[in-house]
Amino acid sequence: MHVFVTGATGYIGSAVVRELTRAGHSVTGLYRSEDKAAGLKAAGAEALYGTLEDLEILRSAAAAADGVIHLAFTNDFSDFAGALALDLQAVQAMGAALVGSGKPFITTAHANGDTVNQAVLDLAERGVRASVVSLAPSVHGEGDRGFVPLMINTAREKGFAAYIGDGSNRWPAVHRLDAAVLYRLALESAPAGSRLLGAGDEGITLREIAEVIGRKLNVPAASITSEEAAAHFGFLGPIAALDLAGLYNTAQAGPATRELLGWTPVQSGLIADLEEGDYFA
Repeated sequence: MHVFVTGATGYIGSAVVRELTRAGHSVTGLYRSEDKAAGLKAAGAEALYGTLEDLEILRSAAAAADGVIHLAFTNDFSDFAGALALDLQAVQAMGAALVGSGKPFITTAHANGDTVNQAVLDLAERGVRASVVSLAPSVHGEGDRGFVPLMINTAREKGFAAYIGDGSNRWPAVHRLDAAVLYRLALESAPAGSRLLGAGDEGITLREIAEVIGRKLNVPAASITSEEAAAHFGFLGPIAALDLAGLYNTAQAGPATRELLGWTPVQSGLIADLEEGDYFA
């Protein structure tokens, strides 16, 4: 299968490209800076220059492919509504090129992105094998720049690793290489209209994460109040307080995804990944 991948040079996208080529698929990957093109070619993919604003490029590449995995997103938290609007335009452009083809179109769900998610799933009624993947909030592994590195950096700056209250709220997690396999399996066999959940660890407590961070940095792990969380963690504060295992409903959706696609996470869990020490190098 020839696959068009947006966000092909990103943290997750680069792993997806390698997973696809290892499985025998050919890939055209979208890139937006010249220094990234070499990495795509080294992974055995064709490199196509463009951005999410280049709608005609997106349409043409989608039409020429046997399937699309859309991973690109403008992570501009200062204009998140604008980022979602741009994403919707890109989805509509690529989706229009796939209508009636029966080809797979796989995208990633974004927080507060219900309009975009629904636009993808609506394509299932128009002859597209469309599905949406909701990844666990912590996608860990080499190159991670997400929530856990932010917690580590904050612990370095503040001199202690914080958790909120008793720290019993849970964060699901998935290794980026396991996530890459999930995207490939979705491309190959997910039924039209599927909502898929990528979670390997289905609920690690914030206290457990903080205690590993504290031990690795040789600083204490300590509780803070929910009122102190915003000042301590910055924009991460409101998120850190959530029990995301409940939010992502892993008890139901996670096993259903595994059964549907035969997806079995095999990489290290988040705690084991932290214990290996690369996060603290």
